[in-house]
Amino acid sequence: MSKQKIQELSDKLNKWNHEYYVLSNPSVSDYDFDMALEELQKLEEQFPELADANSPTKRVGGDVTKKFETVAHKYPMLSLSNSYSREDIEEFGKRIEKSIGGDITFVCELKYDGVAIILTYENGELTKAVTRGDGAQGEEVTANVKTIRTVPLKLHGSFPDFFEIRGEIVFPLDAFNKLNEEREAAGEALFANPRNTASGTIKMQDSKVVASRGLDCYLYQVYADKLIANGHFESIKDAETWGFKVPQSKDKYIATAKSVDEVMAFIDYWDKERQNLPFEIDGIVIKVNNYHIQNELGFTAKSPRWAIAYKFKAERVCTTLESIDYQVGRTGAITPVANLEAVQLGGTTVKRASLHNSDQIEKLDIRIKDQVYVEKGGEIIPKIIGVNLDLRPKDSTPVNYPTQCPVCKTPLIRKEGEAQHYCPNDKGCAPQLKGKIEHFIGRKMMNIDGLGAETVDQLFEAGLITNIADLYDLTIEKVLPLDRMAEKSANKLIDGLSASKQVSFAKVLFGLGIRYVGETVAKKLAKHFKSLENIQNATLEELINVDEIGERIAESLVEFFADDYNLSIIERLKNAGLQLELSEDENQAVGIALEGKTIVVSGVFEMPRNDIKNLIEQNGGKSGSSISSKTDYLICGENMGPAKLKKAEDLGIKMISEKEFLALIGGEEGIKKEEGQGSLF
Repeated sequence: MSKQKIQELSDKLNKWNHEYYVLSNPSVSDYDFDMALEELQKLEEQFPELADANSPTKRVGGDVTKKFETVAHKYPMLSLSNSYSREDIEEFGKRIEKSIGGDITFVCELKYDGVAIILTYENGELTKAVTRGDGAQGEEVTANVKTIRTVPLKLHGSFPDFFEIRGEIVFPLDAFNKLNEEREAAGEALFANPRNTASGTIKMQDSKVVASRGLDCYLYQVYADKLIANGHFESIKDAETWGFKVPQSKDKYIATAKSVDEVMAFIDYWDKERQNLPFEIDGIVIKVNNYHIQNELGFTAKSPRWAIAYKFKAERVCTTLESIDYQVGRTGAITPVANLEAVQLGGTTVKRASLHNSDQIEKLDIRIKDQVYVEKGGEIIPKIIGVNLDLRPKDSTPVNYPTQCPVCKTPLIRKEGEAQHYCPNDKGCAPQLKGKIEHFIGRKMMNIDGLGAETVDQLFEAGLITNIADLYDLTIEKVLPLDRMAEKSANKLIDGLSASKQVSFAKVLFGLGIRYVGETVAKKLAKHFKSLENIQNATLEELINVDEIGERIAESLVEFFADDYNLSIIERLKNAGLQLELSEDENQAVGIALEGKTIVVSGVFEMPRNDIKNLIEQNGGKSGSSISSKTDYLICGENMGPAKLKKAEDLGIKMISEKEFLALIGGEEGIKKEEGQGSLF
């Protein structure tokens, strides 16, 4: 009976997962899915001998891989020849026509800027996932790939007993930007780009972390011992019926072409439209469709003769590297920054570019006075991509990465598994001290009127402040002697500090700058523990048990509160009168009417939108930024965007007015009055 129940639950969950993540057409609520998954997890814990290696429970991660084994590829994974012009594509077409003769059908598809992956399926089940590696062998990352929701663990339909399917693991831009926002809020170094981050993520030891990142995967090439279709385009359509997320013709991610003109039309379209994609691409892949013709054309030693990649041209300029500065962040992270001879790039004057870390400098072998090639990474951030070695000065020498902090001269450290060097002198290094104060006074933290980065510099240089607690010892008499500090400005600063004593506990907690504790984490901790003292006294286990508080965050909190210096700062903030616990009003305001609900606010309302969002969170709900199948309610105001309204209607999201929302959180009587019945839940 248990075996049958486990199988039934697994089949349902696999079906629902495919509907949600691949088809974008869910047939059950998130609650029903979560309840079924929880039931399956309990059954597998009770009967571990019945648990399947490809159970839907593997999606959440949990496996830890200490060493990734090297695996030889059954079919070598060759590189594609690159092209950069219409002439290159025309030459490619003529070469094939000359070899084969007659009409040729090409397939055009996006060249995803991600991590190449090879998935092996036996009897309809995923058995292995291997990275490209050197093309002949790669690393097995099966446990991590199983956490990617768009990768099917079990197939449906009619498929070969054994085959490989290749594709690209990508980091969706929304997920990547969210991750960087969280890292910035937590004082961590930002990831450089989605591709490198996806590559690092897929080889992390803890699959739970991989599961939390939200990677995606597009599959685009099927390999089997026997042909499963006449051509590439047809095999992709077949793979879709087995449960794979493949490029869709309706999205124009893939198309057939009968001529070079049609190929170039596809290329030109995506050269303009790629900025609207939810992931990054760096070109277009053109393949001969017919498998028999592919076999006839064969391969060179490095690449197939029947395929070519068209690479989009990033705007690139050459300029002189004048010098390198080493900036110290508030967490002590050292970031090398290239100072360039000013040059125009993408409509702006570029004088500086990030070099990220010592590995990047070593990889490029970049040297002072080199002529360097600069591109705009993601068409936003300038980056150095190479060096013109022909113009290198004869007397140039390699860059010696500093071993000491450029400011306080403390020996730098580099933690295992991290790319950046750090200055460990967090209590005496001026940029770190000022950075912590600037973080504390920020708009989303204490938001102190009359106090900005320039004033912090002045106060620091004058010896009036070295930490956040010193701010509350300032007086008008102390700040008036500062340059450009008139009496009006001095009064504004002191009044701003006084007003900040009423800022909520969650914002104070965020402002402390505890590593990994961003705005959202601070709110969750404040709501759960009610006071800073309770957080300080909480055990590691108690911290981990809080919703969305993982081991890394918990360890950072324990480490922070174990430091006597930090405790002395907190004691001074307490004596200054800052809010270090939830106020009486906040405690009373926290309700459960919206517990577990995601609500999106759109339009113009009588009350400020931020007030509505605060009410959502105070009543246990989550304020969403965009409509999705996980949205429970859309609060509709005037002048709401038609696209958002249509999406809500298409997904069947319940739409309520501002008045109905207020009734919803006003208790059972208010709900009955609006709905004419009992609770909405």
